[in-house]
Amino acid sequence: MANSGVQLLGFTLAFIGFIGLIASTAMAEWKASSYAGDNIVTAQAIYEGLWMSCVSQSTGQIQCKVYDSLLQLPKEVQITRALMITAILLSFISMLVAMLGMKCTTCLEGDPQQKQKVAMAGGILYIISGLCALVATSWYGNRIAADFYNPFTPTNSRYEFGKALFVGWGAAALSILGGSFLCCNCMGSGSGQARRYPKTSGTPGTDYV
Repeated sequence: MANSGVQLLGFTLAFIGFIGLIASTAMAEWKASSYAGDNIVTAQAIYEGLWMSCVSQSTGQIQCKVYDSLLQLPKEVQITRALMITAILLSFISMLVAMLGMKCTTCLEGDPQQKQKVAMAGGILYIISGLCALVATSWYGNRIAADFYNPFTPTNSRYEFGKALFVGWGAAALSILGGSFLCCNCMGSGSGQARRYPKTSGTPGTDYV
């Protein structure tokens, strides 16, 4: 029961991470205009994401525009898009694979060792998915920080971390943690089952004191 609980906990954390990856990729606030420094106009705020840019007026009106051309996008946006989409696809595949190998499902019930291997494969895919998202969000955030501290960047053109970055970091951490729980649970239960002790057979009709 303990192993099943750890396995279910890992799957739940990884599934929440999968939802977080989708939310982070779809959010428009990957970076937000900074108000640090003097002579900053606060009448409007600019947000940029992977798919669109938005302008929020002080009156509460928000206008968003989808990027017109893919090839004209900055390199960091294109690479981050690719990594986040890869992370989502891997996470979805991991969810299906892990469900087949979980003890609470009836798939591969006749072969426990194969079932554990399938669950471990799902955990490994979850970890790879989380790493892809972690690389994407960390690299994008590093670019924001580099431009912010660059003295040649105009004050009105500086950006800070948006909400989508924090959601992405959290989702990546949950995916890696959930996948690790799945792998550790399978390795622990598999090592316990691998131990086999030979049966001692005594001579029939002989009693030992």
